[in-house]
Amino acid sequence: MGKKIFVLDTSVIIFDPNAIKNFADHDVAIPVTVLEELDNFKKGNDTKNFAARQFSRFVDKASGNDSLQEWTPIGGEGRGSFSVVMHAQPRIDAIDVFDDNKADHRILNAALVLAEKYTDKQIVLVSKDINLRIKAKSLSIKSEDYEAGQMDGSQLKEDTVPTGRKVIEDVPIDVINDFYESQSCPGSAVFGENKPQSNHYYILKNGKKSALAYYDVEDDCFERVDKTACYGISPRNAEQAFALHALLNPKVKLVSVQGVAGTGKTLLSMAAALAQHSDFHQIYLARPIVPLSNKDIGYLPGDVGTKLNPYMEPLWDNLGYIKNNLGYENKDYKTIENLVENDKIVVCPLAYIRGRSLSDVFFIVDEAQNLTPHEVKTIISRAGENTKMVFTGDVYQVDSPYLDSLSNGFSYLIERAKNHKLYAHVTLEKGERSELANLSNDLL
Repeated sequence: MGKKIFVLDTSVIIFDPNAIKNFADHDVAIPVTVLEELDNFKKGNDTKNFAARQFSRFVDKASGNDSLQEWTPIGGEGRGSFSVVMHAQPRIDAIDVFDDNKADHRILNAALVLAEKYTDKQIVLVSKDINLRIKAKSLSIKSEDYEAGQMDGSQLKEDTVPTGRKVIEDVPIDVINDFYESQSCPGSAVFGENKPQSNHYYILKNGKKSALAYYDVEDDCFERVDKTACYGISPRNAEQAFALHALLNPKVKLVSVQGVAGTGKTLLSMAAALAQHSDFHQIYLARPIVPLSNKDIGYLPGDVGTKLNPYMEPLWDNLGYIKNNLGYENKDYKTIENLVENDKIVVCPLAYIRGRSLSDVFFIVDEAQNLTPHEVKTIISRAGENTKMVFTGDVYQVDSPYLDSLSNGFSYLIERAKNHKLYAHVTLEKGERSELANLSNDLL
């Protein structure tokens, strides 16, 4: 079978407003129900609102004065055409089958109508909604997840998740001794003619003797990594020491810290930001808003600030832990309070930074696994001069119903940015919050 017709669900357009351009020379159908749903999203400052507006502008510009019920060229070399599918009742009516006249079933009807009209083409429903894909298959409609920008599944098997570190066994003892004495050594002393991975971390071992090292790609040398305290927070294991080193390294402008709950990824990031507060104009702490139980925040009582509190509270909790750990009489405790009072530390939802240019900022994005690849790209594109961006999260704890461990923006970032001289990644594996938290990660 030759050319296909891909039917796009609303979730695909919210995930990637440029999705229509990613189906090679095949045609793309947009159910009118999708346009209706996008119309409901057009107002607001959240990412989905910008995605809806961006897609609508594309459709309006591409169609010009032509009818959208005709096939209109998508534009660009090697691309097909698109059209809007109006409401119609196919021979097998999804509304009757599922006994519910809702948007998903009208979208299924659009696919069924196309299948009846274009018997020479394969109709494929594309959706990020797994339940809609299952319903489509129950009606004998071929359905697929939208995978553009998604990592290859082999990249995220449990034993191949990038860790950002590696153990090198049998390093000559004289190399380790010299390394302790001089605090650095050339890359060739360990790897010979081979080049280590950019901004990677290593544990150099010989028997019971070991040293923590960082490979500086610009200077082609290993540097010693110490377990030094940062704003009262001391690394409790090698991986935390590596993460803190990356967070404090001025040469590294983009850092990702992956780890399950309780490994200290957000806490270390905040401590590093506070330690460098004099090097930046502001510290931004942000996280995406994933509605509670898939309900929009509008159902929560109170004004905007009150509605957002449940989402931002974990960031304040980490900041409070650092303050309590320092003690009230410590000068750093008072420094934190002054930074908050003078808006030098800003806790906010990610939607609030859309359209801004973030210069001279240490920017921490928490729960990054709930972002799409498009959102991650948009956030990083906001970076101005002297800005450092840190993304923290757990690729296996995705709360968004339309993302998974492969398609989320955090996984996308880790895979795409690896080996870049401005980027470093560290995976934290050992929980340090409490024995009870470790029990939940290990057994539940």
